[in-house]
Amino acid sequence: MDLKAIKQVVELMKRSELSEFELEEEGFKLRLTRKGNEAPQVIQAVAAPAAQPLASAAPAAVAAATESTPAEDPNLSTITSPMVGTFYSAASPESPSFVKVGQKTDADTVVCIIEAMKVMNEIQAELSGTIVECLVENGQAVEYGQPLFKVKKA
Repeated sequence: MDLKAIKQVVELMKRSELSEFELEEEGFKLRLTRKGNEAPQVIQAVAAPAAQPLASAAPAAVAAATESTPAEDPNLSTITSPMVGTFYSAASPESPSFVKVGQKTDADTVVCIIEAMKVMNEIQAELSGTIVECLVENGQAVEYGQPLFKVKKA
């Protein structure tokens, strides 16, 4: 399920005053709930297993995302997407990227923004180390749990 379809479900929920929506298909599970007049919130979104390619991701990005990081180097960790949305490497097209390959990070370092339902969410590294690789392209749709960056632990 792509971001556009999720946005359509959210709009449907707003118009019809649904308070809960759940969908499960081929290893993907999405559950949206809302209370009163609040906007629907994603309670649970689980992506398909890594063996199934994501329709919205470029083939090279899918191949990079399915690699087993711990088998390569025990000092490598992965920063994953905490939500479904659109990945942005900078605050605006004119701004420099939040992080670059080779840059040191700590737990509070903002590494990217993920836009979900027109809300810009700053994503922090949550670990200390050095960025080794960026696994997604700017403007690319990302899934919950999808690897975004490889980081060599400090």
